[in-house]
Amino acid sequence: MVFIFLEKNLILEAKNLTVGYADGGKTNNILTSINLCLDEGKMIAVIGVNGSGKSTLLRSLTGVQEVLKGQVYIQGIDSRKLNPKELASKMSLVLTNQPISKNLSVYELISLGRHPYTNWLGINSPNDKKIILKALQQVGLQDLRDKKCDELSDGQLQKVLLARAIAQDTPLIILDEPTTHLDMYHKAQVLHLLKDVCLQTKKTVIFASHELNLAIQLCDEIVLINNGKAYQGSPQELIDSGDFNQLFPQDLIEFDQSSRSFRVSKKQIDKYQ
Repeated sequence: MVFIFLEKNLILEAKNLTVGYADGGKTNNILTSINLCLDEGKMIAVIGVNGSGKSTLLRSLTGVQEVLKGQVYIQGIDSRKLNPKELASKMSLVLTNQPISKNLSVYELISLGRHPYTNWLGINSPNDKKIILKALQQVGLQDLRDKKCDELSDGQLQKVLLARAIAQDTPLIILDEPTTHLDMYHKAQVLHLLKDVCLQTKKTVIFASHELNLAIQLCDEIVLINNGKAYQGSPQELIDSGDFNQLFPQDLIEFDQSSRSFRVSKKQIDKYQ
C-alpha cells in the first residue's frame, strides 16, 4: 500500500521505529520497522488485539518510554532534542490509570493544562482562564466546574481529562484507551467529542482503542497493529487491502465488508440456531 502525506501539514512522523523493552542488556522488540505520518486535523485510532503493543507504541511516540531504534519527529523536530517544557507545548497526553488528585475541582484539574505557559508561580493569566473556560465549554462541563473530581462518573472524569488536554493547546493530543470502563453510549459520546475537537481546532488526535467499529466509522485514519507490524491508512484503504480480515481468527470473529464492521462469524451464529 502506498500513502501520500503532505509534509507542510505533518504533525508527527515516526521513521523506522522499533519499540519494546530493554532489560539487563536484552531487548524485547514488540513492534519493528514502524513508519507513521500524522497530519494536521486528523483523528487516528490505533487498534489491535490485546497485548499487540498499542500502549507501548503510544508511550514510545510521546517519550514516556524510550524507543529502541529509530526517530520520532514532532513538527519536523527530533523529539529527543525537545526539553520537557517544549514537548508539553507540542503534545498533550491522556494515559490510562494516570495518577491524578481527585480532591481537585473540575476547574482546577483542567487548569493544570496551562502549566507549560504560566510563570514560575503557576498563576493563570486572564488569557489562560479564557482558554480553560473554553475547554470546559467544549466538553460540556460548565455546570460541573466547581465539583470535586472524586464525585464524578467515569465518563465525566474522562471528559475532564480531555478538557485538560484541550486547555494545554497543543497541535497533538494522544490518548490511551479513552473509553475504558464506559458504556456503549458514553464510548460513542467521547469519540464524537474527539472528532469535534479535530474539526473545530485542527488538532491531531491519536488514541488507542478496542472500539473497532466506532473507529472505522469516525476516524480519518487507522493504525492497525498485527503480528509486530503497524499498517496505516484510511478505513476504506484498510478494508480494500484486506488487513482487517487478518486481525482475528475467523472461526469466531470476521470482518463484514458490506457493513464495514466486525461481527461474530456466520458459522458461529449458525452453530447455535
